[in-house]
Amino acid sequence: MSNETLATAEWLTRFQDAETQLNEIILGQSGAIRLILLSVLARGHVLLAGDVGTGKTTMLRAVARVVGGPFARIEGTVDLLPTDLIYDAHLDAEGRPRIEPGPVLSRGEDLSIFFFNEINRARPQVHALLLRLMAERSLTAFRREYHFPHLQVFADRNQIERDETFELPAAARDRFMMEIPIHVPHMREDRIALAFETRFHDTGTLIGNVTEGLLPYNGLNALAGEIQDRIHASEALQRYVFDLCSALRDPGEFGLQIEGTDSAQLVRGGVSPRGMQSLVRVARASAWIEGRDAVLPQDVRGIFEPVMSHRTFLAPAYEPRRDVLMSELIRAAFEKIPVPVE
Repeated sequence: MSNETLATAEWLTRFQDAETQLNEIILGQSGAIRLILLSVLARGHVLLAGDVGTGKTTMLRAVARVVGGPFARIEGTVDLLPTDLIYDAHLDAEGRPRIEPGPVLSRGEDLSIFFFNEINRARPQVHALLLRLMAERSLTAFRREYHFPHLQVFADRNQIERDETFELPAAARDRFMMEIPIHVPHMREDRIALAFETRFHDTGTLIGNVTEGLLPYNGLNALAGEIQDRIHASEALQRYVFDLCSALRDPGEFGLQIEGTDSAQLVRGGVSPRGMQSLVRVARASAWIEGRDAVLPQDVRGIFEPVMSHRTFLAPAYEPRRDVLMSELIRAAFEKIPVPVE
């Protein structure tokens, strides 16, 4: 057995261990935890969606500890400026003006995870700077170019309040590989445990139970490249992915029937080539984490909605019912497009 195989086997063991540890401290979120780990493997940015108090920040802090490397965060506010991400201007103790690195630069170019809390509270100018950071993993400041080769951006949206919020533009939403829903735990036992077991009340101590650096951040890019090169996708699987994405882009042409809608007018903007690329990358990561060397239809179906839903844009008349309609549209596509038999 080659050293390369041994290294890959060790990575797989570590990912399985990380998933186990995260599920022990974050109850009722096994699906979301798997998706976040897949995003780490596929090296894609993630948008989290969920109500206040569902544990999104705790989950990300735990993932940041597992991955290791520098972690930074910023809170979205209506008065946040693009420059606030780059530098911090203030008066020191002696009343003299000082300029110091902001949250993106304060941890250096080894920055591993950057968390933007309530991203839709920030203005579009801030989104534009973040978009460059996500797309190029670089920015210009203090007369030099900074590069962040290990960077993964996580953000969440305030879904309750509408005042003083700014919806993300299509280009920014498409830069997120996945939008992962974080719901209140379904199981009654989990909700009771979160409320009454004191170990869940001290998040700092709780997160400290996770092995730090279990998935070394500075080795993830090489691992991700290896996975994409090694995991096979057959021609039949490729046609299946293409047809699913095409049906989502033009449901009327594929005869998808969604109750209460005109399928021909339902979708205003469909899946981009970047979106298809993201789907393939995450599907390959899913196959790898299951110990397979080929993508199967269940890999695609298991990650299709979090990869595709947020980058499918409905006609204005249907946007208020987006959450329900997107699930129904994807379900109709699954029913219409035959699963390949190999």
